[in-house]
Amino acid sequence: MKKVAIIMGSASDLPVVEKAIEILETYEIPHEVHVYSAHRTPVEAKAFSENARDNGFGVIIAAAGKAAHLAGAIAANTTLPVIGIPVKSSTLDGLDALLSTVQMPAGIPVATVAIDGAANAALLAAQIIAVEDKALADKLTAARKKAAEDVLKKDEELSLKYSK
Repeated sequence: MKKVAIIMGSASDLPVVEKAIEILETYEIPHEVHVYSAHRTPVEAKAFSENARDNGFGVIIAAAGKAAHLAGAIAANTTLPVIGIPVKSSTLDGLDALLSTVQMPAGIPVATVAIDGAANAALLAAQIIAVEDKALADKLTAARKKAAEDVLKKDEELSLKYSK
């Protein structure tokens, strides 16, 4: 199975990123977590990106706040799928990070999840890895089925309690 890289622009992004780590661990997806800044460590971020495929990665998740150029800087140096997590870390409530992550030029795609959307970033990474891993695909399908069953159970409980 290919690994998933989680790159944070700053260690202060860890509280957001922990949800992605938890989900990858739940699905037993191998992963590595690093801190590389698009602005403070651009040489290291570029080297990681350029070598990610050869190092066994299949997807890279990049989380950053404020100017949030990390996902784009990573994507510029690899053809692996890159998923950006805009992190709410400024007075603009993460809108600055969202716009910096989602507004990529043609030819350098970055899939972008919601502000602080680490859970969906990990699930999207899992779905990408599952394209060639049937066992993982089956786990994801089972989780979706259970989520639907949970909603229907809640519907039944609330309907019985509040419908008169």
